[in-house]
Amino acid sequence: MGEFSFAYPQFLWLLLVVPAMTAWYLLRQRSRYPAIRVSGLHRGEKTPLTIRNYLRHLPFVFRMVTVALLIVVLARPQTHDVWEETETEGIDIMISLDISSSMLAEDFRPNRMEAARDIAAEFIAGRRNDRIGLVIFSGESFTQCPLTTDHAVLVNLLREVEIGMIEDGTAIGMGIATAVNRLRNSDSQSRVIIMLTDGVNNRGAIDPITAANIAATFGIRVYTVGVGSSGPAPFPVQTPRGVQYQSIEADIDEEALQEIAEITGGRYFRAEDEDKLIEIYSEIEELEKSLTDVRHFASTSEEYKGFALLAGLLLMAEWLVRVLFLRSIP
Repeated sequence: MGEFSFAYPQFLWLLLVVPAMTAWYLLRQRSRYPAIRVSGLHRGEKTPLTIRNYLRHLPFVFRMVTVALLIVVLARPQTHDVWEETETEGIDIMISLDISSSMLAEDFRPNRMEAARDIAAEFIAGRRNDRIGLVIFSGESFTQCPLTTDHAVLVNLLREVEIGMIEDGTAIGMGIATAVNRLRNSDSQSRVIIMLTDGVNNRGAIDPITAANIAATFGIRVYTVGVGSSGPAPFPVQTPRGVQYQSIEADIDEEALQEIAEITGGRYFRAEDEDKLIEIYSEIEELEKSLTDVRHFASTSEEYKGFALLAGLLLMAEWLVRVLFLRSIP
């Protein structure tokens, strides 16, 4: 259905000029003809009215309508065809990222930590309608960024995350609990935690299963992601002779991560390389669609051309009336 509007409606105030000019014209007509003394009017009583008497006001009428049309052209009339417009409600998501030293293993390129950070940034960029926050954990946990729609700030804070920011270890339960604390007061109908780790819970005051039960109590789903290849991975070690590498096995407590996901209604994923991690984020993105997608199509058509054409025709008509019917004898 087409909707009519003006791009610059303030110009329509100029239409007040039309009645003002009309009043001035009428006053001018009353004082236009001088009075003369004659002995009588009986000779002029039978003088017939000519076409000039009927047409003498027509040029002014054409002029006023032309002015009004040009003002409408300045206001830029438009029609809009809107196919569909729906409201959107985003999802509240907390990313809980393990930054323990084992995330330096280089089975991902350049390592697990940087790959997880870069892929998370791409995921954030694709969730424009969602509030997203970031929790980091190793031996303890803290909120790096609370829930926000300012994704540029969030990505900057994500890129500042480095291994060694907090005491080493793997406090999975604390990583979940801190994220739950950020989501528990949210009024969003969909609240989600994406938790990435490459280890086994060995630190923290809250164990992972207890944290999962707390999340389930608040209706928060937890998607757990085990990060690390199934075989040995090269791990850099600083020595007096420089950086040397040793092989380490990914020690992921998959059973606990699966249980956390089941308790909360989420899912467990295993990422053995960066391509698989990208695929996991894409799958989570499909599972956690915004509650109402926005599909808004609007086609705008400019309608000023018809008004401009009519104004041009009226100007030509005014000129023709003056030339053909109202031309004065020199």
